[in-house]
Amino acid sequence: MMKTLKDIKKTKNVRALVRVDYNVPFKNGKILDTRRIDASFETIKSLHKKGFQTLLIAHLGDSKATLKPVAKYLSKYFKIVFITEDIKNTEKIKNLCSQVSQDTIILFENIRFYQEEKENSIVFSKALARLADIFVNEAFPESHRKYASIVGIPKYLPSYAGVQLEKEIKMLSPLFTNKKHPFLFILGGAKFGTKIPLLKKFIDISDNVVITGAILNSFYKFVGFEVGDSVVEGGYEKEIKKLISSPKILLPVDVLVVRSGAKKLVMANEVQKGDVIVDIGKQSVELINQKIKKSKIIIWNGPTGWYEKGFVGATKSLAQSIKTSKAFAIVGGGDTGAVIEKVLGEKENSKNIFVSTGGGATLEYLASGTLVGVKYLKD
Repeated sequence: MMKTLKDIKKTKNVRALVRVDYNVPFKNGKILDTRRIDASFETIKSLHKKGFQTLLIAHLGDSKATLKPVAKYLSKYFKIVFITEDIKNTEKIKNLCSQVSQDTIILFENIRFYQEEKENSIVFSKALARLADIFVNEAFPESHRKYASIVGIPKYLPSYAGVQLEKEIKMLSPLFTNKKHPFLFILGGAKFGTKIPLLKKFIDISDNVVITGAILNSFYKFVGFEVGDSVVEGGYEKEIKKLISSPKILLPVDVLVVRSGAKKLVMANEVQKGDVIVDIGKQSVELINQKIKKSKIIIWNGPTGWYEKGFVGATKSLAQSIKTSKAFAIVGGGDTGAVIEKVLGEKENSKNIFVSTGGGATLEYLASGTLVGVKYLKD
């Protein structure tokens, strides 16, 4: 049984160390999508009502990115102190925390500044645990990682699931235990190497797997199609050979390319040298839509096109098709979720679509039924 905030009684003069996921897209110091930050508000407010001072641990980008823009955003909604002091200096940090009121949020600088985080250092985990009386995991998108702030701290503190993490598990669990068919899996985006193990699992449990996004380019190159100057992740030929032998794998038949500065729709085997594949084509969208109409369950991770450059046409079309379908859909991944919410016209899930805050974590949970970070929240 997973322990949640409902299991915590009201108290006084105690601290809660909360691992949140504030790894949001930003540019020139400006946050582009605040959904993951907003998702933590309910947990923060709940802890305040129960009498806890809330200490937030998060990361942003790589080890060089500062959480200062996040602190500025949080200050619009809460009283906040941003601490950049060495988090391993336990006594100094505790002294700083004692100087501010119980309803003031403490946000620490990027936890990835410390190499001990990824190493899951025992010494580092114990130092973090000494800062508080309980630990709350509100970082579902990071809960598949064996990091100190995910699996290290819970070894030394009573640990609980945050509101959003609890919601994620509640929505995803039925799909793991009761998968209905036809079951359609749509995979896009990039980072092919990290998705191979999950892709193998979903070939077994789904009826069809549609490959889109930058990942598609690797498949095209393997079958001998020209991909021009498109982004290709090499070194996965053996894996692709095994995957593509499955009749469940579906590759788009046409694509949108940028050729000599102009957009052009071409068949998959008509891409020329110098072209850049930026999205899937209209014929492919229609074929996928036909699958969507027949599906009862849809899992979708990653946009179909080069989202960062504004190529979202096919992603929007598929999102609209899912919205009007009879299928129940789980959408994971930041970029895909952002597009889905624009199509829905509101920052809420429709009745048949759940927009998960997780990307790889969502897929791993659906494939295996648990996450390493969630295991530590069990009684």
